[in-house]
Amino acid sequence: MSSVKEHKLDKGLLLAILTLIGVGLVQVYSSSYIYAIDNYGNGHHFFLKQVSFAIFGIGLLFFFANLKWKFAKLFGYILLLLSLSGLILTLIPGIGVEAGGAHRWIQLPGGFRFEPSELLKVTFPLFIALLMVTKPISSLGKFDPWVRFFLVSLPFILLHKQPDFGTLALLFVTLISILFVFGLKWRHLLFAGVMAVPALYFLVFNVPYRMARIKGFLDPWADPTEKGFQILQSLMSFQSGGVWGAGLGQGQGKLFFLPEAHTDFTLAVLGEEMGLIGFLIVLMIYGYIVFRGLQISAQVERDFEKIVALGITSIFAFQVFTNMGVVLGLLPTKGLTLPFLSYGGSSLIATCIGFGWLLNIERMFGKRSSLKIIRNGHW
Repeated sequence: MSSVKEHKLDKGLLLAILTLIGVGLVQVYSSSYIYAIDNYGNGHHFFLKQVSFAIFGIGLLFFFANLKWKFAKLFGYILLLLSLSGLILTLIPGIGVEAGGAHRWIQLPGGFRFEPSELLKVTFPLFIALLMVTKPISSLGKFDPWVRFFLVSLPFILLHKQPDFGTLALLFVTLISILFVFGLKWRHLLFAGVMAVPALYFLVFNVPYRMARIKGFLDPWADPTEKGFQILQSLMSFQSGGVWGAGLGQGQGKLFFLPEAHTDFTLAVLGEEMGLIGFLIVLMIYGYIVFRGLQISAQVERDFEKIVALGITSIFAFQVFTNMGVVLGLLPTKGLTLPFLSYGGSSLIATCIGFGWLLNIERMFGKRSSLKIIRNGHW
């Protein structure tokens, strides 16, 4: 094992993250002001809460980024247990909060809600790394692979019970990506795809409201006031923005035309107010963060840290891709927020924790002399 040489925090990656958090605060203020006045009598309701989330999240980001990695990893295991326990608690009547037919939240003191699945998104890579790197338990013998299979299935079972299909699909794609990078062969990937077809039928095509979303995606004009409403309003917001945008705060889509303007569809508000130029700038920042995450994963030699870095980056990238695909009408509507830009304390704080770990891994194990993602034909 090569000696560990500690670096300072990656300034480029840190600046990109802080920039998006800043843009996110502007977005929450602009997209939620009218809605907050109408529902709470205070236009700053969501903005002030998001500021408090951002301060706490940034504090955690620097805390985890500067810890000794062994302690950061220990905290990761504790948060993993909390996220899995939280998923169980959401299913217990009186503790879990139901909204829209789903049990995804836990009510906390002070009127705050905690969404355990958001924390699971950043602790899941540690879970996978632990299962992949840990040596077989001799006492289990031939049952060891089956125990690991059960453990890795547990989060998916709990997410299905909520239900939270978006996070379930996000973690599944991330798991397959990690396994593929670490040696999963194409024939195994094809076999997994074939085996997923029955599950896809029961989870999507056999569920009426999910099928309605797919139909609305395929032909939004067939039902423009119901199934296709969100997609059409989102596309109209982008069209109204043009190249340069209508100006900050001047968007019309957020005036109760665009559903979830400060959460799932905040990018449509940005596209209308900041135009194509603003959208492309934000897209480039996201692209840079994903590129650096993949780069860090490739440069780290230790398998555990490599898996964690790849997992955090993959989940982040897939979530950004999914949200952008939805607001641009390229994917069926799905309730996944846009990391750093959408309103939500659980999402923002959990994402900051994840990138605190990524910055820590780069600081402790990164090789800054190399600018390549793939070296000598190997990840």
